[in-house]
Amino acid sequence: MTAIVKIDFVSDISCPWCAIGLYALEAALERLGSEIKAEIHFQPFELNPGMPQGGQDITEHLTQKYGSTPDQQAQIRETIRLRGAELGFIFRKEGRGRIYNTFDAHRLLHWAGLPETRPVGVQLNLKKAMLRAYFTDGECPETHDLLCSLVNEVGLDEVRAREILGSDEYAAAVREQERLYTNAGIHSVPAVIINEKFLISGGQPVDVFEQSLRQIVAKQQ
Repeated sequence: MTAIVKIDFVSDISCPWCAIGLYALEAALERLGSEIKAEIHFQPFELNPGMPQGGQDITEHLTQKYGSTPDQQAQIRETIRLRGAELGFIFRKEGRGRIYNTFDAHRLLHWAGLPETRPVGVQLNLKKAMLRAYFTDGECPETHDLLCSLVNEVGLDEVRAREILGSDEYAAAVREQERLYTNAGIHSVPAVIINEKFLISGGQPVDVFEQSLRQIVAKQQ
């Protein structure tokens, strides 16, 4: 019998480990096949909610935030690149030039996940398009023209997206969701919440996601 699981994937599109976590989760679900039917919902989390428009140089940002050196950052970047390659996700070898504000991207993802908006899977497609634009293509994810082109790419209404971006629409809803998860103790991402009860933290390997999902389903049968 197929088990239906709800997955709340709490993440930020400026987080490379979130890309790794998402692609590893998808690979695990593919392995599980008909054993599990997953309903994935993307929930907002901003790593840098105070980031001004235009962003900040990535080396400067990581040094200020984590105290890491450029050499350490290069080593971590290569580790991330190799992990992504194993999963079929391409990180630019040179990495990101800047870190950006992602709030508008989260507003569009919220809109894409509404029952009245989405065909099934469109929020996932938009999330992956945003990750690809930033980490693979080196684009600026706060640029409205880019965001609208990604909306159009996945089959959503670009005119409606521009209306949203030109207003404060869904801003309160996104802030509310962000508070919900931070108040629940989520302070790093990705945080993968299964059936609103079980937490898998971090960009885990495929095997870990697969085993965890099997165990969770077994507990609930």
